[in-house]
Amino acid sequence: MLLFWTKNKKWILVLGLVLLMGVLAGCGAPTTKTTETADLLHGNFWEKNVVYYFAITLDTFAGWFGDSYGLAILLLTIIVRTLILPLTLKQYRSSKAMQALQPQMAEIKKKYKDNPQKQQEETMKLFQTNKVNPMAGCLPLIVQMPVFIALYNSIYMNPDIREHTFLWFELGKSANEGGWTYYFLPLLAAATTFIQSKMMQKQQTQTMPGMGMMLAIFPVLIFVMAISFPAALPLYWVYSNIYTIVQNYFLYVRSSDKGKEAPAK
Repeated sequence: MLLFWTKNKKWILVLGLVLLMGVLAGCGAPTTKTTETADLLHGNFWEKNVVYYFAITLDTFAGWFGDSYGLAILLLTIIVRTLILPLTLKQYRSSKAMQALQPQMAEIKKKYKDNPQKQQEETMKLFQTNKVNPMAGCLPLIVQMPVFIALYNSIYMNPDIREHTFLWFELGKSANEGGWTYYFLPLLAAATTFIQSKMMQKQQTQTMPGMGMMLAIFPVLIFVMAISFPAALPLYWVYSNIYTIVQNYFLYVRSSDKGKEAPAK
């Protein structure tokens, strides 16, 4: 299973994005027509037990900022990303460990090239011995998916959010509905996705050859998805990407520069 994940991680990530699009598309038509947040309590299980509390949280945050839901989404993003920071650090350490194991993995592949089963067994032993989990790389994404879906639902089901204007964007309108000025957020979401991908590309491509092509495709996928979503979603994406860019600077760029500056022994 671990070997399958290692070999096919880039395609699993793409499939995850496609599935996310499908889930969001399926959630687009709420079962409850809301005129206020409290109406969500009369909806289905997801609306009563998840979306309602999510909407209440955003309402509370917006109240702190003079009814600005754009700033409320920013605060939510910071809180969510900070809460999953331990998972992100675990992902980083796992990625570094995978990078260090590349020579040994290449040797196993060469030694057992005619015996896939033995190759898998030895690779799993190598992972277990070094306490490496290739699946750790997607934990932050998986944790964020329910938040993203709940935000999507909240826009349609919370009238205060979907009718709110932040800067020149009505948060309930997509780029397809709002005109060419609404394409700014999808473009910014794609650009920040590209920047954060480039910051970690060297390490990712070393641990997973072929990942570079996928990192180049992701910004395009993000743009295509973002133009169909209400403006609040690409706004959340931009906030999250900026957080990731700052995070990646300290994890990948700064640590790499320190490694180069370290004197040879």
